[in-house]
Formats: sequence, C-alpha cells, structure tokens
Amino acid sequence: MKITAIGADISINDVSCSYSLANNIKKDIPRLVDLGAHSAALTNITGDDIVISAFVEDNLLEEVNQEIVNILRDNAEDIGDLSGIADNPESAGEGISYAEANIRQDRYPDAIVIGIDTYGGEPFVEDVANSCIDAATNITGLTDVCKKIGKQRKIPGVGYVSNETDDPVVVATIENIDAVGVVAGAMIGAACGNKNTYFVERGTHCNVIPGSVIFSATAFMNGNVIDLAVPFEQRSRILR
Repeated sequence: MKITAIGADISINDVSCSYSLANNIKKDIPRLVDLGAHSAALTNITGDDIVISAFVEDNLLEEVNQEIVNILRDNAEDIGDLSGIADNPESAGEGISYAEANIRQDRYPDAIVIGIDTYGGEPFVEDVANSCIDAATNITGLTDVCKKIGKQRKIPGVGYVSNETDDPVVVATIENIDAVGVVAGAMIGAACGNKNTYFVERGTHCNVIPGSVIFSATAFMNGNVIDLAVPFEQRSRILR
C-alpha cells in the first residue's frame, strides 16, 4: 500500500482557495474510494494550492492518480498547474506536484502531508521541501518518505511534469501513532529553519510579503485529517 498525494494551483486567484472550490472537491472525493482507495481526503489547503491524498494499494496507484487529476480538472476555477502535464518529457511544463510513500501492510495507514505555497515562485521553496524530507529520513518511527523534489517527474497514471513546480508536496508514512509527533515535529522544524518560511493553519491565505513561503502540515490518519498547526501552536509555547 502507498499514500499518494497530488497538489495543484487551480484557484481563480493567487492568494487563496474559495470555499466553493474546496467544498466541490470534497464532494468528489468519494469517487476515489469507489475506485478502490482505502481512504482519501482533501488534506491540505495552503494559499491558492490544494492537496488531495489517498491511501491506495499498489496495483490501483495509476488509476487513483488519474482520477485525482480528473477531480482537479472537473472543479478547476483556472486550469493552472494542470496545463503542465504532458505525455512525454519534452513537452512537460510547470505542473502539478506529486509525492508518494510506502506503507507497511501490517500498519494502519497513517502519514504526514506537507503542502507548500509561494506567492511569486520563490526558488528556495525546493530547499524547504527537501529539508523536510532530510529531517524525516531515517528518523525513529518513520516507515517511508517521498523522493526529493527538483527533477522532472513521471507521475504514474498521469504523465510528466517538469522540475519547475513552485508548490511542492511532501509525504512521510508512520510506523505507529506515537511517532506522529516526532516525525511531524522534525519536518516542521526543518521547514521553519529556512529563510522567510512560515507555518500556517490549513486554509490560510497567502498574505505574505513576496519572497516568502508558507506551508501547512496535516496528519492523515486512517482516513482522518488533523491540522497539525493547532496542536503544535500549543506544544511550542515557551513556558516561563
């Protein structure tokens, strides 16, 4: 089994996702379960970017990925990142973001999903995403983490996108529920260590000075979505 996550900017503006866009996508999520996904959700809304994630058996990965893109296309206010998808590497452009990671068959499907947004395509967003991946790699309690970004990618069942995505997605799968805080804390801390990078609640608009990056972090646990900004805000309070 795997977690698959696809992120895209399909909003009509560059700052936020409308309620109607998010609500319409949520209504279509059951299409993924009907195809055989264990569970699926609109896990992250970050600025004008949304991420749809699903737990899926390996043999259904291509079919579910294709349907995620269909849902994005059916509800798009603007074609946006979907226009960068191509059938061959030479034609690929700036497109959707993709991440996948393995889940052990004897574990509940639990994962951390990081959605990242920029206002002006700030190039250091690649460093933000990859620092999350580096922080999670080999940490106790981790099952698997997605590949680093920065290279052209073939998305199973969908096609090719270039390495120019400026709104990456990161996923990591978890061995047990006690490791969620450890793995998520490492990834969030690594992201926040980058310049001009801000941790925001799910659904926050990209109201930042250009030259900044925002990111949301969710725990996608057995089909349930938890916005990790809420508990981590309390956990990181400085006690005096």
